[in-house]
Amino acid sequence: MSTNAALKKIVVIGPESTGKSTLCGYLADYYNTLWCPEFAREYLLENGTTYTVDDLMIIAKGQLEAEQKYTEALQLQTGQNGIIKPLIIDTDMYVMKVWSEYVFGNCPTFILDQINKRHYDLYLLCKPDIPWVKDELREYPDEKPRQELFQIYKDILINQQTPWIEISGDFEARNQKAVAAIDEVLAR
Repeated sequence: MSTNAALKKIVVIGPESTGKSTLCGYLADYYNTLWCPEFAREYLLENGTTYTVDDLMIIAKGQLEAEQKYTEALQLQTGQNGIIKPLIIDTDMYVMKVWSEYVFGNCPTFILDQINKRHYDLYLLCKPDIPWVKDELREYPDEKPRQELFQIYKDILINQQTPWIEISGDFEARNQKAVAAIDEVLAR
């Protein structure tokens, strides 16, 4: 899947409660652009927090559909005027892969195939160095799984081709690191 020249796709990933959605909202405001929220949150709020591999497939497909919808909407906004805008994406198929493997011990082929078909311009990996915040959807409040999941994401990003940066520190530091990395991508 190729990216429109006037559009750069920035994906924010990491363990739960690492400020991903907060960062996405900040970046969308900062760049006056759109951000694609995490479909899993909406799905689990509607269908309950007990889920199966089949639910993860529905969530994966819903995430892909949402990403496509936001991509098309941003392309319409930017039109042919040559403005390059980032689309901020809260979660991608790497998150679905990690979630599937961590919870169920395997990953559906569909998700792996989608990883190979997708193109992104930058990953922002949020480190679990901010306090965990309880909400009805979060599963892993303990430090050990948060660190394990972070390392899994980091290993994935190290072993793929898309540029990435670790986002850490307080919210201001996170915002500054993300903006600097995105500015670099937009300047290419």
